[in-house]
Order: sequence, then C-alpha cells, then structure tokens
Amino acid sequence: MRVDVKTLMTLFAVSGAIVLGSLTVSAQGGRMGRGGVPGGPARPGVEDAGGGVLPGEVQRMFDAYALMQAQEQLKISDEQFARFLTGYKALQEVRRKSLTERARLVMELRRLLNQAQADEAQLGDRLKALGGLDERSAADARKACDAIDEILDIRQQARFRVFEENMERRKLELVTRARQANRPKP
Repeated sequence: MRVDVKTLMTLFAVSGAIVLGSLTVSAQGGRMGRGGVPGGPARPGVEDAGGGVLPGEVQRMFDAYALMQAQEQLKISDEQFARFLTGYKALQEVRRKSLTERARLVMELRRLLNQAQADEAQLGDRLKALGGLDERSAADARKACDAIDEILDIRQQARFRVFEENMERRKLELVTRARQANRPKP
C-alpha cells in the first residue's frame, strides 16, 4: 500500500502526530530533502516515484509517534527512558520480524494450494513451520515485554498494556483511512 504524502500528513494530523511535522511537504508539492529541507534531494526509501510514502517509512513514523506518546502516557522519567527505548524497540523488532516471517509462510502455503497437485507433505511442513513460528513469536514477545516490565513500576505496566491496545487501534484506523483515501473516486 502506498499513500500520497498529503493524505498521510492529514491522517497523522487528525491523530495528533505532531512528530511528523518535519515531513511536511511544501504547498508546491516539493519533496522533503535530507535534513528536512523542502525541495532538496529526497532521503532514499522515503517516497516512491509516484510521490507516495513507502510502507516502511510509514511504520518508522508511526513508531516514532508511538514512542513519543509512550513517554507521555506512561509518565516515564528521564532515567527510565533510555532503558525503555531500548526495550520498546526490541519488542517492536520482534513483532515486525514475526509478522514478516508469518506473511512469508502464509504466502508459501497459498502458492502450494494454488498448484494443481498440492503436495501434502510440503503443506504439512509449512503448517508445522507456521505453528513453530507462532510459538517462538509469542515467547519472544513475552520475553521482550518482561524486559520492559522490569523498567516500569506497576502503574506504568498497566498503562503500557492500555497504551499498546490504543496504539494498535490507532494504527488500524490510519490504515483504514489511508485505504479509503486512495480509493478511486466514482
């Protein structure tokens, strides 16, 4: 999914994503360059050839927004923040890798199922790999959450659980809005 820069900025503004201010595009549609300078050479990987922002960049922007919100909503002290940052990034990385690997395995299953003669041994192997991945992913995520819990007091831990649910809901809202905004108008 690619989202044009104007739509992305509108969606994040509606969601209170002040952190994205540095990515504002000039009124003439200029691209953001290195160091956030409009019209300068674009950072590699930020925009596609059609002027939309690539999914990886959207994820990085949302992660930065979520981190900023976490510090505020969890009331993380400056002393806790560096350790929290490391733990939170580790948790996000575990989840991202798990989702990527899961998508790859499901795509392999789909490919096998679309063959005229689906090999049951291969299907079984992929299903077993998927089950193993799900178990490892859950264990790795639990370990990363435990590391974060060691940093936070009990109130912050409770706030963190609520915060994560709210961020996931917000992310789904943004994806839904982006898809609606990118639909061709009749």
